Amino acid sequence: MANKDDDWGKLTAAQELAANVTNLAIDPKSNANNEDEKKNNDGGVDGPISPAEKSLLQKIVRKGLVETTNELEIQRKNPSSPLFSIKTFEELHLKPALLEGIYAMGFNAPSKIQETALPTLLADPPQNMIAQSQSGTGKTAAFVLAALSRIDTSKSYPQVLCLSPTYELAIQTGEVAAKMSLYCPDIKIKYAVRGEEVSRGSKITEHMIIGTPGKVLDWSLKFRFFDLNKITVFVLDEADVMIATQGHQDQCIRIHKMLPRTCQMMFFSATYETEVMEFAEIIVSNPLIIRLLKEEETLDNIKQYYVKCKNTEEKYVAITNIYGVITIGQAIIFCHTRRTASWLAERMTKDGHTVGILSGDLTVEQRIAVLDRFREGIEKVLITTNVLARGIDVAQVTIVVNFDLPMDQNRKADCETYLHRIGRTGRFGKSGIAINLVDSPESMAVCKAIEQHFGKKIHYLDAEDADEIEKIGA
Repeated sequence: MANKDDDWGKLTAAQELAANVTNLAIDPKSNANNEDEKKNNDGGVDGPISPAEKSLLQKIVRKGLVETTNELEIQRKNPSSPLFSIKTFEELHLKPALLEGIYAMGFNAPSKIQETALPTLLADPPQNMIAQSQSGTGKTAAFVLAALSRIDTSKSYPQVLCLSPTYELAIQTGEVAAKMSLYCPDIKIKYAVRGEEVSRGSKITEHMIIGTPGKVLDWSLKFRFFDLNKITVFVLDEADVMIATQGHQDQCIRIHKMLPRTCQMMFFSATYETEVMEFAEIIVSNPLIIRLLKEEETLDNIKQYYVKCKNTEEKYVAITNIYGVITIGQAIIFCHTRRTASWLAERMTKDGHTVGILSGDLTVEQRIAVLDRFREGIEKVLITTNVLARGIDVAQVTIVVNFDLPMDQNRKADCETYLHRIGRTGRFGKSGIAINLVDSPESMAVCKAIEQHFGKKIHYLDAEDADEIEKIGA
């Protein structure tokens, strides 16, 4: 059955699931017709989400640290300057209250990027840094810890400024800062985001401002609520997203021009493209550059199968049969349209499954709530359109189902999306299962094209044969 190493047993009550999918009452009225799907594709197919939202959703599902086997790449303008690395937080000689906050958050030892970044960020005199690594590797905790360590609580004015591209991303950073400074009651944090107001003529007395570029510009230059020239630490978070968001790049440069030359610059990004680095060179002088290569998506440890179905109804029966036999941690099911996703979620919920649905017609707040529940294991199945195809990793996902195979606008195999979709499982060395539901000669041709493209066999699975299904979960 399920791989013992992955210990998915504690994440799901398999017997309960099996009981829920036996003796299903099939309601013919709820059957979504495939031909109807094709006619109603317009308006039902979700396009890619914005870089800011992708980054936000990534943060939601990555509350814990990602394990990575890749090495750090380090570049220094001055190769003779010492470079230190630490293996414990105690080696950083932090204020005891900050150390207590780190341990309370569940950080027992520094992540790979923190080992090198933190000694440099905390060194005197302060050093500038550009750090790039995928979400979940500990970047936020690194810059928040360094920034909090620089605060002088005897001074009642902002000393740390952290910019994020959106309201939601700023709130995420603020939550980390609040938790980390839990035992430092003297440290005060202020959000400079929509909905936050400051009385005209007054001054901000909090030590750390976390906000969006537009609001920070208004508060500093227009209303003079605080003095940018007194900022000692400037953090640019989600830099890749920042430069992809219209207007933010100019706003960041305007803010940067008002900062003192002695201000420590910390620049954090998930990608390391030319545009990001060109922008970084405007913002950050003589930086230490730390780059942690991303774990590549691969099909090597993913068992791939296809199931032949006559129609949408048979697809549903196939899913319930598989769910009734394999011990599943959590599953993501990809649908082509919002209509199919909604129908499937309604049907599975009616049959006793705990299901979440994520599609383009939800608000950011609703998407956060859905992902939070899924990450916490409250909902075992996440049904989604291509909103989630790229860049979102949930460690406990053991199975990905393509209810509809990914196709491009010409209805040909979209191999790149397929890799991103089933790359949600089998992450970071763990094994995973991908099941493709094929219901027409067209989708069979897509399946064969994907198999040929990657040179990886997609095996036939008889979803009515419980013994065969049990073997794939072994």
